[in-house]
Amino acid sequence: MYPAKHAKHSGTIVPMVTPLTESGEVSEPSVRRLIDSLRSEVTGLMPALSTGEGWKLSDRQWHDVVACAVRHADGLPVLAGVQSPTTDEVITRAKEAQALGVAAIAVTTPFSPDLTQEEIYEHYRAIREAVPVPLFVYNEKALSGNQIELDTLVRVCALPDVVGVKESSGSAEFTRKLVAAVPGIPVFEGWENLLHEVTGPGGVAGFIGPLANLEPGLANAMLARPTAERQRRIDATCERYGLFSDDWYRHLKKELHRRGVIDSAAVAGEAEGRG
Repeated sequence: MYPAKHAKHSGTIVPMVTPLTESGEVSEPSVRRLIDSLRSEVTGLMPALSTGEGWKLSDRQWHDVVACAVRHADGLPVLAGVQSPTTDEVITRAKEAQALGVAAIAVTTPFSPDLTQEEIYEHYRAIREAVPVPLFVYNEKALSGNQIELDTLVRVCALPDVVGVKESSGSAEFTRKLVAAVPGIPVFEGWENLLHEVTGPGGVAGFIGPLANLEPGLANAMLARPTAERQRRIDATCERYGLFSDDWYRHLKKELHRRGVIDSAAVAGEAEGRG
């Protein structure tokens, strides 16, 4: 069952972009404005995940964006993304996240297409044993090169202090099976285009996706009353902002910069060369 000592997450959690200056430093004023622009619509902050370019951030950038999110959260839980290639590297960052005061960490599998399901389970078990901070499981394939099978994910969810799943398999059928298999664990849909298929009675607990950086109200409306018309509006909005592109985070930053929320549209790995 879900640990009683932890608040149960639900609603729209925003996987924040990482605002950078033109010289590649995390822009704290931009982080603050981004959080303030979303505060009334989201139930949590998830910095340094895929939308935050977590796998590309330097150690300093990762530390700074997580620290800034914690400083400006003002009561919102911060669930720090940890996207590192190996279990040992995840544990190192997880300990740092704990020291920064996060409510949880959100973790992918190790980056390898050849992992067995047992190795995936052992990855999460080792993290839970090494770091006493609640864990969100991030089920995806694009970054890690592998995907967690349903039975393995159920086993992982039975580990102590697993407090949620960001389910980005891309399969509504898989998501519905997972929700049914882990009734004590909140499952969040990670794909905007699947929301209508997985919301409603007996559906997901919430949404964690790029759209929340721009229009979290659309996701909230779908979670409250899913309709095909709302799904069409969400799909059209995602298309307009380029959120289904491979470099969706770049498009997000351009729009947030256009709106005056962040000072620069610079992305990790490129901004450093502009100074």
